[in-house]
Amino acid sequence: MSKSVSRRSFCKTAVAAAAVLSTAVSSPFIIGAEKNKKFRVMLVGSGWWGMNILNTAIASQTVEPVALVDVDRRQLDTAFNKTKESTGLELKTFTDYREALEKIKPEIVINGTPDHWHALVTIAACKAGAHVYVEKPICHTINEGIAMVKTARETKRMVQVGTHRRVSPHNVAAMEFLKSGKLGKIAHVRAFVNYQGGPGQKTPDSPVPEGLDWNMWCGPAPMMPYNTRIHPKGFRWFLNYANGQLGDWGIHWLDQLLWWSQEEQYPKSVASTGGRFIREDNTDAPDTQHVVYQFDKFDVTWEHRVYAGNPPEQHHLGLYFYGTKGMLHLGWMDGWTFYPSATDKGKPAESMGPQLNQPDGQNIDALWSDFIESINTGKLPVCDIEKGHRSTTMALLGMLSLKLGRGIVWDGEKQTIPNDPEACKLLSREYRGEWKYPT
Repeated sequence: MSKSVSRRSFCKTAVAAAAVLSTAVSSPFIIGAEKNKKFRVMLVGSGWWGMNILNTAIASQTVEPVALVDVDRRQLDTAFNKTKESTGLELKTFTDYREALEKIKPEIVINGTPDHWHALVTIAACKAGAHVYVEKPICHTINEGIAMVKTARETKRMVQVGTHRRVSPHNVAAMEFLKSGKLGKIAHVRAFVNYQGGPGQKTPDSPVPEGLDWNMWCGPAPMMPYNTRIHPKGFRWFLNYANGQLGDWGIHWLDQLLWWSQEEQYPKSVASTGGRFIREDNTDAPDTQHVVYQFDKFDVTWEHRVYAGNPPEQHHLGLYFYGTKGMLHLGWMDGWTFYPSATDKGKPAESMGPQLNQPDGQNIDALWSDFIESINTGKLPVCDIEKGHRSTTMALLGMLSLKLGRGIVWDGEKQTIPNDPEACKLLSREYRGEWKYPT
């Protein structure tokens, strides 16, 4: 991408942001007119992570929880009992988010559904007048993300994406270090997640548990036989519903990359290799994958494996930034560390440990506070839907290349793969049954 293209992209983004700000004053949902106003919040997807977000929102004392939505009555009943115990409130419960939006009319929707539901729930919530906190990755296919950004802008709703590392103290400090020039000129970035694992074994399909609407759980995606490996929690390893390790972990580190790169927000080309070489279970996501993203001024590699975690490698996930003055590792539980170049003899390493909140070592509280501030002030949130879309697109392009079996050229300005109809078909997919793909 040339400098001129980057500037055009920046200007278009700035104009879009200005348009949102200029209309914010006239929107009753954008500006919180009442001091210390509590927003009526509804959770869609009441599993463990959705409840983490809701509990953080409740603890912030910025919301009034009013409803829970889940297609699995077991999760819904558990969430109902936990919120009643913690708040004394008996929240309304629904199994269909459309009915809930119509009857409850929430001001905020937390979208904690599986990946294949993120687009439809977010778009419907925005059109119903609610601001949305949506988990990452924002979508299952790239054109869904385009529709989500379009809807958020047209409805003037604030949409925060759960890429909470943008507010984690050690991540913020690492970005300041990188942008200070102390690493010199950076020409290569390596993003990676390598966990210990093994072949596993097949889990047989089983009858749908009582209380679970499996047809609704599958929704717009292909309907597979029920399997405990898919739900609860395991859906990320089934490509009908998610995009494997790259879609799950990859978006976090690729989002950090785009945060650092600033001007260069799109790769020019993407090529991926990998497959299933170790796993013998009934998941279908790759256990090994490499992706090369080519930018104008640097290149990026992604790698993951779910076996041979190799503790001697010191860091098993994160980003390595390679510059002329040394190398910086940005991680999760291990913070960040700068390793000076061998030519700088005697120069000490620098580091900062993590500052994480529980449960699960995250910083949802700061991200939620930023979200509420964006609603009250009209300023786009730190993890705005457009940023989340760009980061998600990076991950999905890697999966698209792997499925295609070859590299692609990416036009980030037009958000398409030029002169390549075969590849463009994978930017979206057919929806099942009554569900209509968003435009």
